[in-house]
Amino acid sequence: QVQLVESGGGLVQAGASLTVSCVASGRTDGPYIMAWFRQAPGKEREFVAAISWSGEHTTYSDGVRGRFTISRSSGKNMLYLQMNSLEFEDTAVYYCAAAAGSPYLRSGYTRPTTYDSWGQGTQVTVSS
Repeated sequence: QVQLVESGGGLVQAGASLTVSCVASGRTDGPYIMAWFRQAPGKEREFVAAISWSGEHTTYSDGVRGRFTISRSSGKNMLYLQMNSLEFEDTAVYYCAAAAGSPYLRSGYTRPTTYDSWGQGTQVTVSS
């Protein structure tokens, strides 16, 4: 199993940019896809973005497409989420997740139950 630790959260003003990171350790020889989810107070955990094992294929939720960019390092053990034009509604705890076994973004990649490894989360707060 892969162990994940997020970092980089913080308090920013609306319109600002922020990048959160996730480092993977343990069984990182892969393949596994990775994703970012977020959870706001009183709401369910929601899909934000996912990336294939190779990093060539990415996908985003409608609410962040065009503003957020997911990427992973060539060594596969670092995951990033660059967030631009942040909005108050982006305020949430952001979680890094990994799903072992396939290098591809198959159906189900937006569901939290697809992922078998999770980080502890990093808080992103956007002030309006």
